[in-house]
Amino acid sequence: MDHGLRTPLDMNIRRALSNSTLEGPAVTIHESSYIDEGVEIGEDTRIWHFCHVQTGARIGSACSLGQNVNVDRDVVIGNGVKIQNNVSIYKGVVVEDEVFLGPSCVFTNVINPRSAVERKDEFRTTRVGRGATIGANATIVCGVDLGDHCFVGAGAVVTKDVPAFALVVGVPARQRGWACRCGVQLQLDGDKTSCSACGTEYRLDDEGVLKLAG
Repeated sequence: MDHGLRTPLDMNIRRALSNSTLEGPAVTIHESSYIDEGVEIGEDTRIWHFCHVQTGARIGSACSLGQNVNVDRDVVIGNGVKIQNNVSIYKGVVVEDEVFLGPSCVFTNVINPRSAVERKDEFRTTRVGRGATIGANATIVCGVDLGDHCFVGAGAVVTKDVPAFALVVGVPARQRGWACRCGVQLQLDGDKTSCSACGTEYRLDDEGVLKLAG
């Protein structure tokens, strides 16, 4: 069955591809998607229906962009990132390796937008740390730091930094516990814990920050 998927070596999906960097024939882009000039895409990355990757964006290897994903100019996305349907990643957002972005989650890059006021020089940086998960329909207000392997629950509204491994839910988002790097919620025993699913061990440091044991 023909699903409309072609590799860049099989067909000229968009003329701009000739001025972009595609690392190897395993890059797969649906024919309905637009890839602007000056884009870098790593090998084994798949870009599905109706996506738009804008000039200067850099997407790592082994990524997946679901239907209707927009990647803004100069955005950097790491390796092994999974982006579900209907996500827009605006300039100022940095997505590190192995991040999961759930369907229709939302990023912003201006804290006080007005249609009549130009604020492109006021974009605030948002970092999504390695291995983090953002649940479906969550909103990430710009200027926050999402720590490595943190877990943002579906529908949460994040207005402040999230520590590494923290589990946050609600509006506004508040911490409700800790999550293993495999995604299972952790149960603390004093200042130590181990994951019931994968056995990874953690400890709280003197400042109450959860870290890998050892």
